[in-house]
Amino acid sequence: MHAVTTVERLVDLIDPNANVLLNMTSEEAAAAVASGDAKRVRAIDGQFAIIQKQGNVVRLARSIGRPMRYFLAKQVAGPCLIVAERMEEIREQLERDGLGDQFHPSYTRMVPAHYLVEILLVGCPDPNPTYTRYFTPERNAMSSDLDEIGRAYMGALADECQKWLDRIDANEPLGVLFSGGIDSGAVFLLLYHLLLQRGQSPARLKAFTLSVEGGDDAQQAKQFLDHLDLSMFLEVIDVPREQISFRDAIRAIEDYKPLDVQSATMAVALCKGIRKRYPDWKYLVDGDGGDENLKDYPIEENSELTIRSVLNNLMLYQEGWGVNAIKHSLVFSGGQSRGHVRSYAPARVLGFQGFSPYALPNVIGVAESIPFIELTDWDHGRLYALKGEITQRGIEAITGMTMPVYEKRRFQRGAVGESDFDSLFPADENAYRDAFTEIFG
Repeated sequence: MHAVTTVERLVDLIDPNANVLLNMTSEEAAAAVASGDAKRVRAIDGQFAIIQKQGNVVRLARSIGRPMRYFLAKQVAGPCLIVAERMEEIREQLERDGLGDQFHPSYTRMVPAHYLVEILLVGCPDPNPTYTRYFTPERNAMSSDLDEIGRAYMGALADECQKWLDRIDANEPLGVLFSGGIDSGAVFLLLYHLLLQRGQSPARLKAFTLSVEGGDDAQQAKQFLDHLDLSMFLEVIDVPREQISFRDAIRAIEDYKPLDVQSATMAVALCKGIRKRYPDWKYLVDGDGGDENLKDYPIEENSELTIRSVLNNLMLYQEGWGVNAIKHSLVFSGGQSRGHVRSYAPARVLGFQGFSPYALPNVIGVAESIPFIELTDWDHGRLYALKGEITQRGIEAITGMTMPVYEKRRFQRGAVGESDFDSLFPADENAYRDAFTEIFG
C-alpha cells in the first residue's frame, strides 16, 4: 500500500492589527483561540477576528465587530483554506494561485459571531465545520428597576469605552458618527465624560453628522448638542446627492440586503467626507448595535417576526435564527453578525479604525439580562419606548447630564430628505441583488 500524503495549506489574509483587543495581547488572544477552549475565547474583550492552525485543524473565532470569511479551494495536492475579511480578497488570492475559476460568492462562508469554528483539512469530501458557542449570556437576570438597568447598561458601555481610550494615544482625535439619536448620542456623551475624568481635553472629540442636501439628522444633532451646551463639537459633513451611490455601498459591504445597503451607502458618504477633510484621521466610533441590544426595531415591518419570537429567543437580532436553523445563511451568517458590515466596511475601506462598543459581548450580555417580558408585557409600544428610558437614566446616573431623546429614525432616512431618498434607492429588493451579481458574479 502507498502512504497517502495530505498537504494542508492555509492562506491567512486576516490583518491582526485591525483587531481591537481591550484586555490582552494579540499573542494571548491567539493562544485562546488555538486552545479550542470556548471559555478562553469568551475571555477575549474587544472586537476581533482570529484564526489559528494546529496540524490539520483550523480554529476561527470572531466578535460581531469584525467580519471573517473563508473559502476551501481544491488542489491536486490537497485542500487549501483561504481566510480573509472580504470576498474580493479571497477572489484575488484564488486568481494569484491560478484557481480563479473556482470562485463564486456563494462558495464563501462567513464565520458566525460568538462561535468557535473548527475546520478539518482532510481532503475530499470536506467535512462540515463544527460550531461551539463561546458566548451565552444569562437572560432576564436583572431586576425590573429601570434606574438599575440604565446604570448597568450604560456602565458596561462606559467601561468598554474607557478600555478603548486606554489603548489610544492621548493626542489622537476621535470622531463619533453622530445623528443625535439615542445610541450615537450616548456614545458621544460617555466619551466626553470619560475624557474629562481622565484630565484630557475633550477638544480631540468631534461629532460628525452627514447631510445630503438636507435631511433631518443635521438639525437633530444640532438640537441635541445645543441642549447640553456642546454645539462646538458638531461638524456637519455636507455631501451632494450625486455622490451617493448604493452600488458603491454594495461593493464595500459585499451584501445586498436593502436596509443594510442603504445604511452603508450613507456610511460610505460620511466616511468619504471625513477622509477628504482630514486625510490623517484614524479613529471613528459608532452606535451600531444599540437597536439590536434593546430590541428596538419595528416588528410590524418584518412578516417573519412577532414580539414573542423577539423576546423569547436569545440574541435574535444579533445572531438571527442560529447556526442550526434552516434560515441561517452560511454565506452571510445572520442578524447583526451579518449586518454589522454596514458600519465596519465603510470605515475600513476608507482607512479608518472603527469601534462599535454596543456590539461587544460585555455590553450585549448586560442587555440580554434585562427582563424585557416583565417590563413590556408583550406590548410593542412599551418595548420601543424602553431604549430611550434606559439610556437616558443610565447617562444621567453616570455623567450627570440629561440626554435629549428623539423619535427613532434610521440613519439612511435622517441623512437625506424623503423625496431624495426615494430617488436614490430602488424600492424593489431585486435591484440590490442584481447589482451585487454584477459586481461579484
